[in-house]
Amino acid sequence: IPLRLVGSEMCKETVLALTCFTRSSPALEQWLLNHPRYGVTLQQWQAHKVVPVKAKCYAAIGMLIGFTFLLYSAAPIWVIYLVAVIEVLVMIYLILRPSSPPKR
Repeated sequence: IPLRLVGSEMCKETVLALTCFTRSSPALEQWLLNHPRYGVTLQQWQAHKVVPVKAKCYAAIGMLIGFTFLLYSAAPIWVIYLVAVIEVLVMIYLILRPSSPPKR
């Protein structure tokens, strides 16, 4: 199941890279945080665990498409149930994250 969010403002790989390189490569961390397209979103994630509404929508659509492909595959029923539970839990997590940083 493809979990990459194509076209998303904040794809999982970018967040993962930021998390992994925060301590090991300050230069890469600064490059990611100052990136013209992803920088603000990553800064908000790092400071407040903010997930923009647009990213939440892309995540929901991506998971729905991936799950639909899974349903049409020859996957065992337990795999379908497992993926459904994981995707529901991920969506609950994303929905519970704030959509914008707190007002000062």
